[in-house]
This record gives sequence, C-alpha cells and structure tokens, in this order.
Amino acid sequence: MKTTANKHLLKITTTAVMIAFTCVLTMAVRIPSPTKGYLNLGDLSVLLSGWLLGPLYGSIAAGVGSALADLFAGYPVYVPGTLLVKAAMALIVSLVPARVKRDGESRPRLEFMIASVIAEVVMVAGYYLYEAVVIGEGFAAAVAGVPGNIAQGIVGAGGAYLVIELLSRTDFFKLYGMRGFSRRRENEQNGL
Repeated sequence: MKTTANKHLLKITTTAVMIAFTCVLTMAVRIPSPTKGYLNLGDLSVLLSGWLLGPLYGSIAAGVGSALADLFAGYPVYVPGTLLVKAAMALIVSLVPARVKRDGESRPRLEFMIASVIAEVVMVAGYYLYEAVVIGEGFAAAVAGVPGNIAQGIVGAGGAYLVIELLSRTDFFKLYGMRGFSRRRENEQNGL
C-alpha cells in the first residue's frame, strides 16, 4: 500500500506534469478569436486535471498551465482571467460529481458530462465578462467571442471524455487507485 508521503508526492508530480500538458495543449493549436484572444484545445486538459487531481491540485494545474500558455503565447492581458476561469472549471469538474448521484449510486460518465457542461458554461460566461469589463471590449463586442468559446468547450469536454474513457481501459488509473470512470468514488473514499 502507498504511504501518505508517496501519495502526496504522486499528486505533486502529476500536478506539475498536468501544468506542462495544459500549457502545451493550449498552445499547440491557436485559432485567433474576434476578441483579441484565441481558441485552443486546452479545455481537454483543464477538465482532465479536475477529474484526475481533485479540487486543489486540479485547479492549480488547470489555472497555472492555461495562464502560462497565455503568457507564452503573447496574450498577457488574459493571464489573470484565464487563471481564475480555468481553475474554476477544474474545481467544478472535481466537485459537481459528488452532487450528481441517483439513490446514492455513482454514475461517473453522467457525472463527468454534467460537470463538464457546467464548467464550460462558466468558461463561456467568464470570458464574456472578462472581455467586456476587464479588457474593455464592451458587452456588445464581447458577444463575438461566445460562439468560438462554445465550440472550444464542446471539443474540450468531448476530448476529455474520450481520453478518460480510453485511459479507463488501461492500467493508467491504477496509479491513483482508481479505474477512470468505473471507480472514481472508491478513489475519493480512499483519500487519493
């Protein structure tokens, strides 16, 4: 059995890897948006971070990795907003599934999809408000970024679902004492 120190070390190292993965995936494909930002594939790793690492470490990995991508890609005005929005998305994906149970039964696929939809709505609304108020685009102009953010959210949620589904069929999740979608609750009960 893993010691507490080993579990903690595994969480920290996985968080660092997910920060890097989120940053790279966010920067790998950048499609400029009409609101001076860009669309990307980073939501996949943002949602995966929340699911895999839980509220604290998942939020750190998602927020910091995405914010670093904005900084490295030359979009420093988005760094504070991205840090908050992406951390909130991971937090939602890690916490909402505990609330989505039917008769106490865990249904991880449904839980993940509901949490992902809520997280992506937060992303679209968060960037809309950030672009309108903080960047100063105005509410009417910020609407131009909404369709692209919705598309980014759909691709990110679908991609994260597929990655978790595929990894669930391998030994990957055994490292964390879970089997992806099939045993997420057991993982939480064991404090992993």
